[in-house]
Amino acid sequence: MSNWIINQGLSAFILVVWMGINIFLFVYFYLFYDLGPQFEYTRELLGSALPWARAPAAVLNFNCMLILLPVCRNLLSLLRGSFICCGRTMRKQLDKNLTFHKLVAYMIALMTAVHTIAHLLNAEWYTNSFQGRYGPLATKLSMLGDSRELNTTYLNPVRSNSTTPTILVFTTIAGLTGVVITLALILMITSSMEVIRRSYFEVFWYTHHLFIVFFAGLVFHGAGRIVRSQQVTDPPHNNSLCENQLENWGETADCPVPQFAGGFPQTWMWVIGPMIIYLCERLLRFIRYMQPVSYRKIVIRPSKVLELQLVKPGFKMQVGQYVFLNCPAISQLEWHPFTMTSAPEEDFFSVHIRLVGDWTEKLIKMVENLPEGGQGPKMAVDGPFGTASEDVFDYEVSMLVGAGIGVTPFASILKSIWYKFKDSDPKLRTKKIYFYWLCRETYAFEWFADLLQVLEKDMEERGMRDFLTYKLYLTGWDQSHVNHSLVHFATATDIITGLKQKTSYGRPNWDREFEQVQQENPSSVVGTFLCGPQALAKDLEKKCVKYSDVDPRKTKFYFNKENF
Repeated sequence: MSNWIINQGLSAFILVVWMGINIFLFVYFYLFYDLGPQFEYTRELLGSALPWARAPAAVLNFNCMLILLPVCRNLLSLLRGSFICCGRTMRKQLDKNLTFHKLVAYMIALMTAVHTIAHLLNAEWYTNSFQGRYGPLATKLSMLGDSRELNTTYLNPVRSNSTTPTILVFTTIAGLTGVVITLALILMITSSMEVIRRSYFEVFWYTHHLFIVFFAGLVFHGAGRIVRSQQVTDPPHNNSLCENQLENWGETADCPVPQFAGGFPQTWMWVIGPMIIYLCERLLRFIRYMQPVSYRKIVIRPSKVLELQLVKPGFKMQVGQYVFLNCPAISQLEWHPFTMTSAPEEDFFSVHIRLVGDWTEKLIKMVENLPEGGQGPKMAVDGPFGTASEDVFDYEVSMLVGAGIGVTPFASILKSIWYKFKDSDPKLRTKKIYFYWLCRETYAFEWFADLLQVLEKDMEERGMRDFLTYKLYLTGWDQSHVNHSLVHFATATDIITGLKQKTSYGRPNWDREFEQVQQENPSSVVGTFLCGPQALAKDLEKKCVKYSDVDPRKTKFYFNKENF
């Protein structure tokens, strides 16, 4: 439990606070509408469906306020670099922005379902009350007022026997906007499923922009003021006395005709702030879109990986950061995230793009068809944005784990280390780096093998062979690979990479690796960084918990994962 608290304590606390606020809002507004005297006559028409509709609405307001903030990437980058979030543990929470975004979305989906079902029941019960199916009091209340335009005496929005629940839903502001909001939400959630997002990213990208329709409908949803409460009158209307004297309403001073009014719409007040912040984000993206970007170099790497070296005036980056790229020749609306593989010390920034999906396929085909010495297609760049890998130099010891193209942030880190040693940077706190690279294909190692060769040679010349320990694993192999390796086992360098460190076949034994790091660094704080699949993330996170010690004099592991 103590080890778990080291890695997950603050995340769990934030989750508990968020859930606690949701529960408080639900319970508070449920009791408010279920017990409030101003809604006594409203409950006569709607019964328990009234609080079941209004309590989720309060929770929805709170979560709709939150849903945009985790995707305001410039805001998160600003917070990450500010004094407010200077602590390592707090910065880690910012790296879980998409996880929190999904949690908030799940809560919105759940509360929308409850809210919608309750209001569909309300539409049915409004209709039945007007038709006199629920007794004389409900009938009397439904007949109050001549029209909705008076906005005074009426309680039931149904004004005709010909009005059905369906007509009520599609002829009121609340009903129409509710249908639009719900449809937009269903499309956004279904297109966000992992299988669709990875295989049909364009579907995810375009349907997710229905959030504009969602928020527009949300702002106007309460404008119809369809749920109404009883107003204070002079003389007052005594419900307990007058509910049994229906014939005396308006005839005696003790029982004046009750007055009703819809509540002031509040949703817009919850969401206006995040909407403005997000609008500023998109405005900043447009400004960056208009800034010129030029190509320094274009390289087609093995396994259909495209390396772009780009130059943009005034562009500054840190290790491990990522950018969003847009190619107008492919789509003016699509932006895709890519981790930068260059170092901050270089006069350009580079990205490695693997062929996955339609967008990358079209881009690689366009580059392959370029004439000799030709410039690539126009490219727009938004960013850079901060990630967990920015903190790598804040740890005394770092474990870097990359899977396939997930090696990209660590290429940036390793390049930066080379420059820091070259310039004898006195600010470098890191004393030891363990680098693990897992690839399915032998060709993939060629992406950055030259970088590792330079580092390997440089560390030897400086007498710092122990500073960088790297291990390469080929996870996709057959017996022919093994046989070939055995034949050349005595050679000084690896037959796949040309490095002195031989490539291992299979997957790492993480227990053994963590034990080795723990033994070699008995009193260090170790940052474990991953850019790879979720299954590997869960495994490494468990190992960090398992091998961390709450004793401050012993080794502690902190898990960090790249999230886009």
